[in-house]
Amino acid sequence: MAESLFRILPASEKDVPLVLRFIRELAEYERLSQEVAATEEGIREALFGPRPAAEAVIAYAGEDPAGFALFFHNFSTFAGGRGLYLEDVYVRPEWRGRGLGRRLLVHLARVARERGCPRMEWAVLNWNRSAIGFYEGLGAKPMSDWTVFRLTGDALDRLASEEPGKHRP
Repeated sequence: MAESLFRILPASEKDVPLVLRFIRELAEYERLSQEVAATEEGIREALFGPRPAAEAVIAYAGEDPAGFALFFHNFSTFAGGRGLYLEDVYVRPEWRGRGLGRRLLVHLARVARERGCPRMEWAVLNWNRSAIGFYEGLGAKPMSDWTVFRLTGDALDRLASEEPGKHRP
């Protein structure tokens, strides 16, 4: 199939089941299926509710859904503006190596520039050497001076329940 047959379109509300299917396929690829708690209702609210938290695009190869990207805006105090944060990008295995992943990132880079974003960021699992090589080939640089921290579960609950002015050593 020629690369010109690839199309990238904004996801619509009817695409919610497809977006969730892509999320599950990505989680399986990343060996994180047990982490997926997303539901169609939650995805619908996040993408199309009264205060959308994210956006998604669907990549098609002909009429076949071949991949997706889900992104949102973050904010850089140093840059003084919003950036584009790519939460997930996924291309189904049968469409990898044909330029579709690059087309998705080109699309998002254009969205970032059209919206005045000075940068685009994402995270990649350290073991995913093929993705790292792909991103480096685009000119992306790993941010080795930064470490991502995450607060979840009991630790998040403990911090949220702490009274103002009091902290535990």
